[in-house]
Amino acid sequence: MWNTHLQLTTQWGILNYAMSVKVIVGTQWGDEGKGKITDILAEKMDYVVRYQGGNNAGHTVVVGESTFKLHLIPSGILYQSVVSVIGNGVVIDPGVLLNEIDTLAQQGIHIDANRLKISSIAHVILPVHRSMDSQQESRRREEKIGTTGRGIGPCYTDKVSRVGVRVMDLLCNDRLASRLKKHPHMVDEDIDQVLADYADFGKRLAPFVVDTSLLINQAISSGKRIIMEGAQGTMLDVDHGTYPFVTSSNPISGAACIGAGIGPHKIDQVIGVTKAYSTRVGEGPFPTEEFGDVSEYLRTKGCEFGTTTSRPRRCGWLDLVVLRYAVRINGITEICLTKLDVLDDLKTIKVCTGYDTPNGRIEEFPLDLDVFSEAKPIYDELPGWESDISQCTNFDDLPLNAKSYVKYISNVLGVHISLVSVGSNRKQTIHLLQH
Repeated sequence: MWNTHLQLTTQWGILNYAMSVKVIVGTQWGDEGKGKITDILAEKMDYVVRYQGGNNAGHTVVVGESTFKLHLIPSGILYQSVVSVIGNGVVIDPGVLLNEIDTLAQQGIHIDANRLKISSIAHVILPVHRSMDSQQESRRREEKIGTTGRGIGPCYTDKVSRVGVRVMDLLCNDRLASRLKKHPHMVDEDIDQVLADYADFGKRLAPFVVDTSLLINQAISSGKRIIMEGAQGTMLDVDHGTYPFVTSSNPISGAACIGAGIGPHKIDQVIGVTKAYSTRVGEGPFPTEEFGDVSEYLRTKGCEFGTTTSRPRRCGWLDLVVLRYAVRINGITEICLTKLDVLDDLKTIKVCTGYDTPNGRIEEFPLDLDVFSEAKPIYDELPGWESDISQCTNFDDLPLNAKSYVKYISNVLGVHISLVSVGSNRKQTIHLLQH
């Protein structure tokens, strides 16, 4: 566990780069800062692989004075030496992807076929999927999920219904036309227009399209260093999250194998990214949600607005019940704690350690949504540090109460915290060595 002496290390501490494959997962409801963590670790990597989700999520990465907002392209694209891979588990809106490529080019990040690889068997979002998404959400009325309306859910539905269109279909006009004409939801769509648009998308994307599973496994065999990143977070996992208020895919670490096409024995490390407090976007239960001054403070200080939607995030205290659950189902080996600086001005900080429910006190996450919806948080109260930590580069430079907060989280979870972020910039990061 924790030693009383923790220090900054330029050798990345516990993050042992002799290991070849790392999976980065969000431990909460997404928006934990995975983009920054992936960007920091990618400097020493050869490949960064995105394994699930679509453009319903985004990563914001700050490099110097520049801010990059990524939705489909992996965070590693900001390094010339890194190959970025969009795996088969991702659903791709080709128009959005091409616009992202063009936007990055305008920011000085030029992407060619050597730097970006796209799975030939990843499924494609069609215009009808976006229409269906909005219509379905409207019909839910008071039971809205909070979907982004970008067509991700309907695309995954078509995938498991075996009627989907895949990236490889965009490369052959005859096959694309056949797929569109057979599609059960294209009745009211202008098939000729969709065919023309998507055939053009296929021409632009063709140089990037490969068998990404083969590529990744060959890279592993040759000793390349690989990060696999998901979108959203554990509590939005379609199986293990707060169903039905979840996304349409599996953000958890196990899905990296399916979404990239590798065996589980090839994963060496699972890095959980945890915000120093909690947020979520959309509907669904959120026991530690705060309202009023605390919520507004966290939202304003933490810039808690969606990268993709700009929606204000719901904010609250850190929930260790949720984090214990995330550690368990992901097999998390270490944690990166982000946005610690957001708590700078607080005199007292609350941390949820259990719930009071109609069935009594519990300390493990309840799978029954009704129980979770009625859960009342049981808090420990910790003293704040009431000082600016955004310029700290060494753990020993942090105020005593800030160090105590980090150690408290690690001790309760039984997992080493290997990195602490104290700002959005790359340099505002403290790396911790485990003794």
